[in-house]
Amino acid sequence: MPSIASMHTAASPEHEGRKETPATGRPHPHYSDVAEQIGPRLPGAIYQNVDGRFEVLSLVTNPADAAQLLRRDSARWAVIVRDTLRPDGQPFAVGSVWTTSDYLIRPARTAYTSAA
Repeated sequence: MPSIASMHTAASPEHEGRKETPATGRPHPHYSDVAEQIGPRLPGAIYQNVDGRFEVLSLVTNPADAAQLLRRDSARWAVIVRDTLRPDGQPFAVGSVWTTSDYLIRPARTAYTSAA
């Protein structure tokens, strides 16, 4: 019987082109770049998908904080949003990647403006 190591030496077609992590040798997820995963969801942006229309309130890029918010150890980031289609919409965290089914309604604020 072949060893497990010899069974995984050749890259399978679905993993071609992906980089491997030095520590584990496993391929990175399809969306390897955090900015690509988040997309244009920066504070102030409004986007819509089949689940609703969401205003981005905050972006959490600290993996420890994101993991706690999403209750998922593997989380590297989280977006805190509010569904603008619900009058009682409460803020909540999401960790889903930006896809072609998401579309931007209003871009994020580009600069900080003082309230005073």
